[in-house]
Amino acid sequence: MNTLDTLRAAGNAEKAAEMAAYHKQTREIIGISNPQIDVFVKQWRAELSLDDRLKFASELWQCDVFEARIAAAKLLVQARITPDEATWALITSWVPDLDSWAIADHTSTAAAKRLVAQPSRLDEVEAWTHSKHMWSRRAALVATLPWAKLNHLTPEQNKARERILGWAARYVDDYDWFMQKAVAWWLRDLSKHDAARVQKFLTKHGDRMKPFARKIASKYLT
Repeated sequence: MNTLDTLRAAGNAEKAAEMAAYHKQTREIIGISNPQIDVFVKQWRAELSLDDRLKFASELWQCDVFEARIAAAKLLVQARITPDEATWALITSWVPDLDSWAIADHTSTAAAKRLVAQPSRLDEVEAWTHSKHMWSRRAALVATLPWAKLNHLTPEQNKARERILGWAARYVDDYDWFMQKAVAWWLRDLSKHDAARVQKFLTKHGDRMKPFARKIASKYLT
């Protein structure tokens, strides 16, 4: 039994229909829950070397099944990978293919681990912020969420945070719902660690954000 057959055997047709409607997917959906995917991923991690895992993740992605793409991204969510250049290259090769929030968020989570491991990669991510592809622009914020959650920043970390807030400031004029939500999400998480900085951002840029985004961004401000 090949991998897709294994995944399909665990699927549920009724759940697949519900997921297709919720995620607005036209690609195949098998009907597997996130916890079920995690079980498969844990097993594959235990069985595969890093090189084999990269090859397997690539194959999962290329089959273009909803849960398989999520599983591919989950396979590469790991804090310590040495060396990790091939892992980063595979993750970034997927960014232009992103077309739905669930796949995009799992891919961005994998990217975030590699960015924390090597912050100089923010130079590459900055290019995503100028892409015509909305999901690439959004991934730049979702993948850099670790910088919103830091306390006691080093000068370099503070510089990186300000750089990312500069991207967010440009994004407030993008009225796509997913872009507004990404900006709001970043600011909301930052407000738990630096409320004053979020208030400063909202004072300067908040009137250009959609009302729902301002509300999310200010959720934890007093």
